[in-house]
Amino acid sequence: MTDDRLRPEALLPLQSATFHILMALADENLHGYAIIQRVTQRTGGEVRLSAGTLYRSIQRMLEQDLIEEIHERPHRIKDDERRRYYRITPFGEAVARAEASRLAALVKLARASGLVPRRA
Repeated sequence: MTDDRLRPEALLPLQSATFHILMALADENLHGYAIIQRVTQRTGGEVRLSAGTLYRSIQRMLEQDLIEEIHERPHRIKDDERRRYYRITPFGEAVARAEASRLAALVKLARASGLVPRRA
């Protein structure tokens, strides 16, 4: 008997903020404010996470084992001791990949329906 909670697909579809946070952490470990900045930068300012949304999402993602808090810190000169740093877990990577696949399949259906222009 398998536990469905251990399957990445069991968490889909992801909330937009969750997916953006996972993508931001896929490249490197970041603290909260850096996650907000990374999401804003990657989306050209189209997505701006508020601190409340970020930290509620982080709390839920920690409970779901999508991310984990880490205690490795950058050099003291570049760090603020109040910051908490996070990294994506292997399960979080699997969930992000499953969500990306789900979204790609939706775009494929939208293209077939004529809702999204075909690539040139």
